[in-house]
Amino acid sequence: MKTLHLLSVVASAALLAACGGSDAPPNLGFVNNTPARGALIQNPPPRTAFFTAADFAAKLGASATGRNLLAIAGTPKCGVDVQYIQYGTVGGAGEATDASGALMTPSGGPGCSGSRPIVLYAHGTTIAKAFNLANLLDESGAAYNEAVLVAATYAAQGYIVVAPNYAGYDASKLTYHPYLNAEQQSREMMDALSAGRKALPGLLQPVEDSGKLFITGYSQGGHVAMATHKAMQAAGQTVTASAPMSGPYALSALGDAVFYGNVNLGSTLFTPLLINSYQKAYGNIYSKPTDVYEPAYASGIETLLPTDTPLSTLTGPGGKLPQTALFNRIPPTAPAGSPPSLQPTLNAITPPTSPASLAPLFALGFGTSNLVTNEFRLNYLLDAIANPDGAVPVVTSGAPPANPSHPLRIAAKKNDLRNWTPTRPVLLCAGSNDPTVFYSVHTQLMQGFWSSPSPAAVAPGLLTVLNVDSAPTGASDPYAAAKAGFSQAKAGTATAAIAAGASDGGASAVLQAYHGTLIPPFCNAAARGFFQQVAASGL
Repeated sequence: MKTLHLLSVVASAALLAACGGSDAPPNLGFVNNTPARGALIQNPPPRTAFFTAADFAAKLGASATGRNLLAIAGTPKCGVDVQYIQYGTVGGAGEATDASGALMTPSGGPGCSGSRPIVLYAHGTTIAKAFNLANLLDESGAAYNEAVLVAATYAAQGYIVVAPNYAGYDASKLTYHPYLNAEQQSREMMDALSAGRKALPGLLQPVEDSGKLFITGYSQGGHVAMATHKAMQAAGQTVTASAPMSGPYALSALGDAVFYGNVNLGSTLFTPLLINSYQKAYGNIYSKPTDVYEPAYASGIETLLPTDTPLSTLTGPGGKLPQTALFNRIPPTAPAGSPPSLQPTLNAITPPTSPASLAPLFALGFGTSNLVTNEFRLNYLLDAIANPDGAVPVVTSGAPPANPSHPLRIAAKKNDLRNWTPTRPVLLCAGSNDPTVFYSVHTQLMQGFWSSPSPAAVAPGLLTVLNVDSAPTGASDPYAAAKAGFSQAKAGTATAAIAAGASDGGASAVLQAYHGTLIPPFCNAAARGFFQQVAASGL
């Protein structure tokens, strides 16, 4: 669930002045050192950047990446005012803590001021401790690419954006991140929204909340966005529509797919983030780290992520994590007395060789210097075989496992989102060849779960599913441009790789870029169009 990774005080101040920043001394306002949930720590929050529409367009137009984003998101019609918010929230075990985020507001002419809708945005997975979506001035910052994408797609087109950095990142006092903890992350999103709304009246460029709320997020943020919609619906709070994008919604199915050998790209990063999150929340995933991890990697892994260490160092020679080898290429040994078919099954999935098109991807997840022990994998698989998920290894009921007994599978089920039915419009956007968040295990599975004759089916017209990696269905296809643009972006990535000497027709370059770079701008543009459609329909 890789994200899009992109305060020097002097450089920031200089650029802020060049882009229309105020010369007035900062208004420190009220500082709350013991914030309750949803309370602002500093009100009004400090402004970190201000761009007129022309300034922002020029900023984007100064790079090839920015020009591509302009073509997808459209020319900014509004200026973008960025505030750094800090607020009270909770950790994975319900402990009081704090977190930070960005409040982006539009400014300028018609459609940019007065009463505006809010987009509550959840970002994707990052290992970068310093991740800060309010930092739009440092182009080398870990959050820069995603922050600019969000600003261009939403704030520059007239939406207020509230985008948390999440507890455990940036200046948060929490010493870990509650990764894919549906309860904590949805509560934090609601806390960030409350803080953002409290900040609006005191901004230098005031904007009012119209009462319309749209929730979206990418990758990890797709799971967070869906969990937030679920939580707000359960609490009776207003959600106008949501658009989760490329998210790992069916966490039980994802875990089973990975342990069955369908190892996704990035798994050596996601696994310690997830296991540490659930260990902090539930306390029972392991007794000691070597219950899960090989001794070469177990030391220090509980406090390893998020980190300020570069990825190349983290997974390079002698690094703290293997680059891709999640499991050992030697199969686990079936316990004595097991059915005769078990050992051949374990052999066949270490690694899987079918489907042939995905075998090279799955093979990357196996090696000799692997992260997770064979014993932990075996115990997980024994439970998965005895208490199967309804979607893995084959689709049956499509439901989560009824009675998992392995602690990691129990935790995954607690955070699996196959347990609710939305009553407001939802767009699910993803790409069917995603090597990181598998389309069939998440987006397609949720589509079936919410479609008739499932007992969890949504009301007609409330669910839209967009596979950007599919052909347009005709002139009436509202997402034809997103599909065509995605196809062109894939082709451009392959062409550039071939020109650089790639011998595989650019396939590896497309694989590496697919989830983190290629999908996000097209799904975000589609989400904005979907929100506009819902608003115009009066639903």
